[in-house]
Amino acid sequence: MVADIFARIEHSRTADEVVYQIEVLVLEGILRVGDRLPGERELAKQFDVSRPILREALKVLEGRGLLKTQHGGGTFVADVIGQVFTRPVMELIARHQKATLDYLEYRREIEGIAAEFAARRATEADRALLTRIITSMKAAHEKDDFEEEAGIDVEFHNAIGECAHNIILLHTLRSCYRLLAEGVFYNRAMVYNLPGARDQLLAHHVAIYEAVMAANPEAARRSAQAHIDFVSRAMTDAERSGDWERVSKLRLQQRAPDLSGDTKTPNHNQTEAAE
Repeated sequence: MVADIFARIEHSRTADEVVYQIEVLVLEGILRVGDRLPGERELAKQFDVSRPILREALKVLEGRGLLKTQHGGGTFVADVIGQVFTRPVMELIARHQKATLDYLEYRREIEGIAAEFAARRATEADRALLTRIITSMKAAHEKDDFEEEAGIDVEFHNAIGECAHNIILLHTLRSCYRLLAEGVFYNRAMVYNLPGARDQLLAHHVAIYEAVMAANPEAARRSAQAHIDFVSRAMTDAERSGDWERVSKLRLQQRAPDLSGDTKTPNHNQTEAAE
């Protein structure tokens, strides 16, 4: 359930006013995919509109694909991010390695811009959120909890996008991170498992955080781009080491009989043939 983020309608108290306010909340990233709206009675109270007006507004928003209603389960923000890349396109991207390289190249530039904007525009509330996230990231790192740390990693980058206060950047980055979280481009566990990689990744996130907190746009951009450069190198190293491991195992499996110390006694026909 989302917090009390809905403001009283001050003027005509029409469905259009309610629609506009909820649209802005979705557009600004305040309402996220899967967020559940308060019940009809409570929501009408917060907007200070009649329930028929609220129902009309919700129907309009559902028709626009921004909300979805589950029978007996409430009203939720629809998966508007997932629609940026259709499933066939996602599967197509996943089958071609060049798409991964292009993805990282794109992220390097766009995250550099987002971090730069965040350093210029972050509010006190933004900084408080970033501090809370980086504190959680450090705690997950200490616990050696990959799943938690990876989840906070995405949350951190989403927060940087929010701090940039640019709507297009915000939703573009969210769509990128959705694909990353679903493992479309590469398996993050491969990168995390490289020796020293987790410590390096944490250090990069801290560097971005400190640059934003210090309102240093140049340092924020450099830190964000250095982070993606490291991920690119680490991913290549992980793939190479994984391939080496695969080849080594096959080689060991193939040579196992020769290394076991067993000797084969040649049969009579083989001996005669040799003679």
